[in-house]
Amino acid sequence: MTAPRVLAVADSDSYLKWTAGLLDHMPAGWSRTLAVVRSPIAPSAEQIRSALNGTAAGTPDVLTARGVAQRVRRERPDVVVLGCTGPVVKVLSRMLPAADRPVLVSGLPGISVPASERAWVFRSAVDLFVVHSRREVAEFTEIAARLGLPGRVGFTRLPFLEPAPPAEVRDRVVFATQAKVPAAPADRERILLALAGLAELRPDLRVVVKLRALADEQQTHREDHHYQVLWRRMAQAGRVREDALHFDAGPMREHLARAAGFVTVSSTAALEAIAAGVPLLVLSDFGVNAEMINLVFEGSGCLGTLAELTEGTFKTPDPGWCAANYFHDPADETWLSHLAELLEDARAGRLPEPVHLPVWTHPLGEPRARLRLELSPAAFRRVDVLRRVLRRH
Repeated sequence: MTAPRVLAVADSDSYLKWTAGLLDHMPAGWSRTLAVVRSPIAPSAEQIRSALNGTAAGTPDVLTARGVAQRVRRERPDVVVLGCTGPVVKVLSRMLPAADRPVLVSGLPGISVPASERAWVFRSAVDLFVVHSRREVAEFTEIAARLGLPGRVGFTRLPFLEPAPPAEVRDRVVFATQAKVPAAPADRERILLALAGLAELRPDLRVVVKLRALADEQQTHREDHHYQVLWRRMAQAGRVREDALHFDAGPMREHLARAAGFVTVSSTAALEAIAAGVPLLVLSDFGVNAEMINLVFEGSGCLGTLAELTEGTFKTPDPGWCAANYFHDPADETWLSHLAELLEDARAGRLPEPVHLPVWTHPLGEPRARLRLELSPAAFRRVDVLRRVLRRH
């Protein structure tokens, strides 16, 4: 039997990082190709370099949505990994052949607690939904059963929880930003002030705001109040010393290799810090709940406050929490066994017809999502501006 051929497609920096790592964890003999689908949130060249750091992936081709569908029809891969945001998975899965088709795999590139029904509905056509903890498996399996979806839920350790070798000197504190939370600019300024206080108290440490994207780059989720922009305004107003903090992008694993402490409000990078043995703080000042995307850290021993951040107090996670959340025994993972069974079903013609559940409430929702992939990002932004102007009038 020939080795399976895999085509993986990603659409943003975080999904590219996850997808490349997932490919690395497939059996060594499998043929694996990675591509980026063109969209308004496609990663820049520097973001691609950072996302692929520490993986075996080479520079991916950038394809249009039609290019992805044409490549699948031409090359007939055995597996297609749609490592993309939900709307892009929905659009691409509709464009792929339904008969004599490849196994479709998708998943989520980080913490997914509580499980989202909407995430499954966007991915209703996939055969295997990959998540990263037993709790996520249970919750997403329940949702699939309730929706009547035939797709399986498998789990594996987050593929990028393999730290870089530690540096000889750990001389920095790394704050991992999150695009969505906290949303209010005043709350973000509170974090920056606490980081600045730490920098004043500990001049021996380099306090780094690790950005997912520079102010002129795109990322998976829209960021309305970019930390770097807020900091410049605060410095211009004389509220902070401009050189107190350092803003940097680059691979998280390289920052963590030199980190003496790590802080975030809600970021999967907290798990990378744990894997790298870096003491950390998950800030609880803005709430610990589903809205702040940090509910899973209850009981972790990592929750802390802005006051503790300013004092340089970082914490070590509870081993029991780690074992139950994302740091399970690799022998317990299920995604590759599910994938092997699905490949057998595909070769025997037993894969079910893809299920395409409706997800958009507005009749133009799906056409707009497809337009995002059909047009160049610049052209789509012009069309979107025109659409908003027409809506106002």
